[in-house]
Parts: sequence; structure tokens; C-alpha cells
Amino acid sequence: MVPLAIARYSALMEEPNPKAKLRDVPHLPGVYLMKDRLGTVIYVGKAKSLRKRLSSYFSPSRSRMADVKTRALIKSIWDFEYHVVRNEPESLLLEGKLIKDYRPKYNVSFRDDKRFLLLKVHLDDPYPRFHFSRVRKEDGARYFGPFAHSGALRSTISWMNRQFGLRTCRPLVPGETDYRHCNADVIRNCSAPCVGRITTEEYHALVEKACDFLSGKPKEMIAALEEEMRQAAAALDFERAADLRDMLADLRQTMAPARQFRRGRGVPRNGSNIDPQADLTELREILQLSRTPVVMECFDISNISDNHCVASMVRFRNGTPDTANYRRYRIKTVKGQDDFASMAEVVRRRYSRILLEAREQAGKSLEETQLNPLEAMRQLEKEVEAREAAGVLPEGKRKPFVRLPDLIIVDGGKGQLSSACRELQRLGLTDLPIIGLAKKREEIFRPGESEPLVLDHDQGALKLLQRIRDEAHRWANRYNELLMKRRITESLLDDCPGVSARRKTALLQHFGSLAKLRKAPVEEIASVEGISRALAEGIARFLESRS
Repeated sequence: MVPLAIARYSALMEEPNPKAKLRDVPHLPGVYLMKDRLGTVIYVGKAKSLRKRLSSYFSPSRSRMADVKTRALIKSIWDFEYHVVRNEPESLLLEGKLIKDYRPKYNVSFRDDKRFLLLKVHLDDPYPRFHFSRVRKEDGARYFGPFAHSGALRSTISWMNRQFGLRTCRPLVPGETDYRHCNADVIRNCSAPCVGRITTEEYHALVEKACDFLSGKPKEMIAALEEEMRQAAAALDFERAADLRDMLADLRQTMAPARQFRRGRGVPRNGSNIDPQADLTELREILQLSRTPVVMECFDISNISDNHCVASMVRFRNGTPDTANYRRYRIKTVKGQDDFASMAEVVRRRYSRILLEAREQAGKSLEETQLNPLEAMRQLEKEVEAREAAGVLPEGKRKPFVRLPDLIIVDGGKGQLSSACRELQRLGLTDLPIIGLAKKREEIFRPGESEPLVLDHDQGALKLLQRIRDEAHRWANRYNELLMKRRITESLLDDCPGVSARRKTALLQHFGSLAKLRKAPVEEIASVEGISRALAEGIARFLESRS
């Protein structure tokens, strides 16, 4: 037995070659298991691209930039294995299962005894009803799931019970006594088979339709909900339209696993490793935002000299550039190079204008409502979205409605972030999510947090922030270059005595450039409208002295 034990220990101690093994790992979504020297699973994770994620663990930069816990994990990794799945929801379910099976010491999530939610229904009951379960049993019931998104599932099932008129009361066979204490029939949420409103056969037919719905056949119902939402918006019932829109979102999220299994949406298309939707979801989780940052706006300040300070604002929608809504600004109230004050000015100008236009759109001041400006804007956004979805636009509308972003990014550290936050506070937008992204170490600064957040450079969330920050930087520099070219071309005539702005424009339109004006004889200069012979001679002498 001793030689066998020694042989087993030697096999375990034989160091694997991760780099060689990584060459066989595909660029597909999946779940990976990290093991120590004794073959014990110490960490389970999921990834959109298994090769990209696993390669990051064996990169020297990952170890240097990681926190203490991650560095300890990296030092303990001896080998790994992986399982390819078809999409991200499937990887989430498999990750949870493996964590519960192995209980790795470096995992925090999914280590409790809870499982993903299932739905079950006993079709043999006199009046079947759907209820939640976390364990699949051999009890003759029909099960659906598991479902990765419990909140969306609960909302969907509540709607489904109302839609099909299914009962939610607990008694196995409800009777007259139970009915007297039930309001579901009164508010038209239940078909009330317990008191004979419909027959047992009719009720079972409704349950079968609900089973078909949960089996992945919701297309007709989604189309009906969309039509109902459009009708509600057309009738100016915007609250109902917004509720239906939210219901559709929950419904699609609940039923997403069946569609994604067929379509394979977890795999990036066209050979691209950029998945904006996944990056947005990851960014929301990291920043702990209350909603996915569908609309993001990023600000950058560009200084070339004291006389040329400009700013840019670029907008991303669904993780991609929304170039039609890019904006650029000349800094007006700041003298010299002061990035903090410049950032404050441009943030103030941007969001005070949005609030002003929203007041015009609503036909009243946002301060007249019981809500703060941010809540009032969000409510107005829902109304406008519902109108646009139904094609109902108010009369006399002159400009499109501009919604507030879900996340603001300022290019810079604590100083720029503090300046922007003060302006948002003055505008009543204190709760609008905002971060600062510093270039040196790509640190993320958040209001109220003394320490910056440092992400792995391979994470999609950070790459998304870098893309929008770099686009803002490019847009600001492009504007500054344009102004500098104009200044270089026109600055000499600005300093020429007797040449007003109107005369300067006439000269440049006639000659086309300053270089041609220099070469022109006095007679030709004097032929320009508004230029006398004496002024033409003065212009010629002035340009010759400055050559």
C-alpha cells in the first residue's frame, strides 16, 4: 500500500502546464473549476469566454493588481477543468450547482442551502395550482425550471395566474367557506371553480394552457401584451402602459433560458469578443446600481492653452455609441486651466438644460410635483416612452425628449467627481449615479467612498468604461483641434486695426485663405466690399510686418 500511496502523491505533485492546456480551451461560455495541489476544488466561476477568463489567472499583471483574497486564490491554483455551456443563463445555473456540490472555500455566492426556484403543479388535484419549490421530488407533480431570476419569475407567475384565472388559495379542495374569505373572484383574478363559476374540465384546460406557456410558447401572449400596451398609451393611460411594459420585461427575462438555449446568444457574433449587454450587466453588479445603465454619459475636459479650454459629452446607449447625442462645449466662466471648475460648468449646463426642456415637455415645473427632480424625470420618461411606443406624440412638439442617463462618468479622480457631484446636488439630482474614472491605474471613484475601486483589466465592465472614456477624450481633442485651426487662420486679422468681424469674413470669403490675402495687391484688396483704399494699404502693411 505504501508504494501505491507514494505513486498517487507523486502524480498529484506532478506540475501541470496551464499554458499548454489553455491552447485547447475554446472561446465559448462555460464554467471552470480551480483546483489545488491535492485536487480539491477551491473555486468555481463562470465566463463568457473560457479561454479569456482562464488566461487572466495566469497573467502576471492579474496577480499584481488583484486584492489580497484573489492573490491568495491565484497562488493556490495548481490545475483547472472546465465545462462548456450554451449560454450565460445556463452557466449561472451550472455554477450554482457546482458550488453547492463542492463548496469551494474561495466562493461566497451560492454556498447556502438554497437552490434555484422551480415551479410545480399537481395535475391530478381537483383544482391544480402552481406553487414554488426548490427541490424536485418524485411526487407525481409536473415541474418547470429551474429559473435563474427569482424576482422576474414571481412577477411573471402572478401575472400568469391572473391571465388564466388560476386559483392561488391554499386548500386542496376549496369550498363555500373558503370562498367567503376570498376576494380573488371579486376582483376578477380567479375563475372561481370552487363555486361553479366554471366547470372542473374548463379549469383543467386553463391549467394546461398555463403549462404550455411555461414550456416556452409565450409568443402569442407577448404579442397580445404589446398590443394592450400600445392601446393603453394611445388612450393616454400611461401608468397602465408602463406597468405592461415592466411586465413584458419580466416575462421575457423569465422565459429567456428557453430562447437562449435555442439561439446561443451567449456566444459573441461576427467573431467579436465585445458583448455590450453582458458588459452592462457586469457593470451594474459591480457598481450595485438599481437599474441597468442603458444610457451612459461621459464628460472630458481638454486644455491646450489658457485661451482654449473645451469639454465633450458622449452618450452610449445599450453599450454602444449614440453619436447623434454627442455634445461639445466651450468653457465660458472659467479663466485659465482649472479642470475642476470646468467640469462643474459643463455638468451644470448639461443637466440644467435637460431639466428645463423636461419642464417644457411636461407643461409644468417639475417642482410642482410631490417628487424630487430625479423621480419626476423618471416618471416623465415612462410617460414619453409609452407615448412613443404607441406613436402618440403631443401637438406642437418641437424637439425630442432627452432623458437623464442611468450613469454619469467623469474623466478624472476625486477632484473632478466632487465638482460634478456638487452641481448635481444643486440641481436636485443627488441620487443620479455618477463615478470618476482616473487614467493612471484606471481607478473608479464613487461618491462617499474614500478608496477607489480597481477592476481586473480583462473585465468587460472596465473595458466598457474605457471605451466611453476614450470616445469622450477623442471628441474633446477633435473639437480643440478644430478651434485651434480656426484661431491660427483668423487670429492675425482679429488684431489688424480697422478690420471688423464683418470685414474679416468678407476678406476670407473673397480670397479663401490668409495666404492668398498676403499675396494679393492693394488694388484687389480694396475691391472687396467694405474695404477702402486706405484700409487696404493698412492691411497690406500689417500682414507684411507680421510675416
